[in-house]
Amino acid sequence: EIKCVIKFSKENNILLTILGNGSNVLVSDKGIRGIVLQVGTKEIKIEKHENALIEVDAGAMLGALAQILLKQSISGFEFAAGIPGGAIRMNAGAYGGEMKDIVKDVTVLNEKGEISVLTNEECEFSYRHSRFTDSKEIVIKVTLKLPLGNEAEIKAKMDEYDQSRREKQPLNLPSAGSTFKRGSDFITAKLIDECGLKGYTSGDAQVSTLHAGFVVNLGNATAQDVLNVVNHV
Repeated sequence: EIKCVIKFSKENNILLTILGNGSNVLVSDKGIRGIVLQVGTKEIKIEKHENALIEVDAGAMLGALAQILLKQSISGFEFAAGIPGGAIRMNAGAYGGEMKDIVKDVTVLNEKGEISVLTNEECEFSYRHSRFTDSKEIVIKVTLKLPLGNEAEIKAKMDEYDQSRREKQPLNLPSAGSTFKRGSDFITAKLIDECGLKGYTSGDAQVSTLHAGFVVNLGNATAQDVLNVVNHV
């Protein structure tokens, strides 16, 4: 189906935007021209040996996968349980873990409609970046390699991370997630706070008063309001 949409968009010269789950995406007030293709395949296959190999379709949700791995006593994925999306493309991470630490290989579809499998090294993972940030390749599925663990210990770690998120992040208001990257030698949210920008507002978009790394929607923020805040910061 994805190949068919790519072919159709090329033949008819229609812009094509690829979307994962659509989490943490700021859509222009003008909308998106052309076709938006959302990858909806969500199959998960698990093989257990001395380690576990997990084959996951690109449309699977990280939170749902985390719950399945918990029940199977597979550890190493706890950091990702509360991440909304962007797993492979932006090498998502939290609490000291990143996708690059657990990815074995990634299956992609290129612009010519060819499917290939890339090793971890070929994915060129770095902080919130991968080769897919710059290429037109579409991630189809990923194989993760994870160790077996203890269900109670895995759950305790997931609960700890979840509690930390609830206390430190403005989850009660809509946002596009953590807005700014960290620097190599500074924490961006700390700098924004030190600049006195917590609570800075444009329209109904605001730098969160709880965590300065988030721009939240107080009710009726437009995409432009959000961009105004981001650009000001």
